[in-house]
Amino acid sequence: MILKIRVRGGGRVVLDRELGNPAGSTPAMVPVGVELSPSPQGLEEEYGTLFTPASLLFLHQLVTEFDNEVDQVLQLRVSRKAHLDASGDLPAFSRATSHIRDDPSWTVLPVPPRLQRRHVDVGDMAPCDTERLLHALRSPAQGLQIDFDDGNCPTFYNQIKGISNVCKVVHNQFPDIPALPQVPVLMLRPRAWNMVEHNMLVNGREVPGPLFDFGLLMFHCGKALYNSESGPFFYLSKVESFMEARLWNNIFLWAQHQLQLPRGSIKATVLIENVLATFEMEEILYELREHSAGLNCGIWDYSASFVNKFGHRGDFLLPDRSKYVNMEKRFLRSYMDLLVQTCHRRGALATGGMAAPLLPPARDSPAHRTVLANVTRLKLLEIQAGVDGFMVYDLRLIEPMQKLFQQHTGGENQLHRVREDVTVTPEDLLCMPAGGVTLHGLQYNIGVGILFIHAWLSGKGHFFYRGQVEDSATAEISRSQVWQWILHQARLEDSQRVVSRSLVVQLTQEVMKELTEVTACQTVRAAERLQTAAEMFLEVVLKRDFPEFLTSYLNLDHTFLSSQREEEASVALLSKL
Repeated sequence: MILKIRVRGGGRVVLDRELGNPAGSTPAMVPVGVELSPSPQGLEEEYGTLFTPASLLFLHQLVTEFDNEVDQVLQLRVSRKAHLDASGDLPAFSRATSHIRDDPSWTVLPVPPRLQRRHVDVGDMAPCDTERLLHALRSPAQGLQIDFDDGNCPTFYNQIKGISNVCKVVHNQFPDIPALPQVPVLMLRPRAWNMVEHNMLVNGREVPGPLFDFGLLMFHCGKALYNSESGPFFYLSKVESFMEARLWNNIFLWAQHQLQLPRGSIKATVLIENVLATFEMEEILYELREHSAGLNCGIWDYSASFVNKFGHRGDFLLPDRSKYVNMEKRFLRSYMDLLVQTCHRRGALATGGMAAPLLPPARDSPAHRTVLANVTRLKLLEIQAGVDGFMVYDLRLIEPMQKLFQQHTGGENQLHRVREDVTVTPEDLLCMPAGGVTLHGLQYNIGVGILFIHAWLSGKGHFFYRGQVEDSATAEISRSQVWQWILHQARLEDSQRVVSRSLVVQLTQEVMKELTEVTACQTVRAAERLQTAAEMFLEVVLKRDFPEFLTSYLNLDHTFLSSQREEEASVALLSKL
């Protein structure tokens, strides 16, 4: 195996010769044009372990094989949005795929035993946070959502650290952590299709973020996960159509062949986070029927997708989420009921969203009891709807929620509940809840949006605010609502003031006083970062055209890219002290 490396101007490592095939297969001569940024300071060992000649070849082949198809599904998103805008049409169940929905004979393959009774996963588990990861691995949770997407900030440092930590768990390299079969099952969540990896180029183009994450995780962990009967299992984020599911299925087939794993080894849960995907859930399961672990329903990314697709239409003005938007509303309850019915009809597992509240530390306090009661009430609604599991963020919620499942399901999944009582129409799915806009809701959305951008500039993908965890999903709905309310000149219930550009700017200045205390800005640099976050938030919500994804917008912004380097340098310095 021959590998020649040279360093080009700009600091990228360039692999420009030829490598043999990975996984012990017959060597073949393949051209390699990979450019890779140098190791983040402090991660030289992890970097060297992950980026071997064989793994780089695997990544090169993976990206070369599927890069054009990634472009095609992203172009399909643009064309569908353009059609909806130009025609004024609304989504519906497609006649072209009715034969799939009308055929009662097909089901997904049964999932492995470790997925059959997975009631409570831990969500927003950014794997670069080693301390929290190890704590969760020792918890009684049945699964961990190893999140490179919503709860993670994709700096190069975080990606390398996170993937390396997953490899260490899989290969039992952490002291005092049991081997794979004895720890919660790892549900690996690569970035979504809208994200790119700036630090690696293949054939002169930046690599799609999900291919970077999936490729390294599969190459280094796939066989070990399979041999221990613990995977490889994935969450697939922000899938919008069955064509995207078909692309993932082709990627799975390719990776299994390359790594000499049996067909169907990979199992994936698709997160239905977009309103268009709701009309194609059966088709999505059908495309992934050899590899499906089911579907997942959330609330905030899904709600934000309405603004994304229809936000300029007055009929789709989404009211104050803190007061009028919850899973009891018709459009969300219909979505959850249809998801459960669809999954169970096809033998797939249906999972619910994440409980974001944090339990107050004093267990006997009224505040603690109130939070636990609210979480219990909302999660009981999901159990009664027929879900087979859901997520929590606070590890202290694991056992109470497992007991809740035990009480109402006997500890089993609910696949037997096919929900024949459910009939969901397009009107049910597209019915916006009644309600208006409150001053509190507007201020809350502003605060969440600014704090999320501030967290990203600090190299973090989630943060805590007013008693619960917030991540990119809540940031998406927050900035989406502010943008939409300005566009439609919504009026505040409290005072009948119009939500205007000037009002949002004024309220941002007022909210910043609270946020300065929340973020404990004790240095000039910290205060400047918070101010930058506020300016970026205003830039996003005041734009004429709606940025499709906040994370994409930030990931391409020079402010975030320069802050990455600053944060990684700071982490490296601290590690030496």
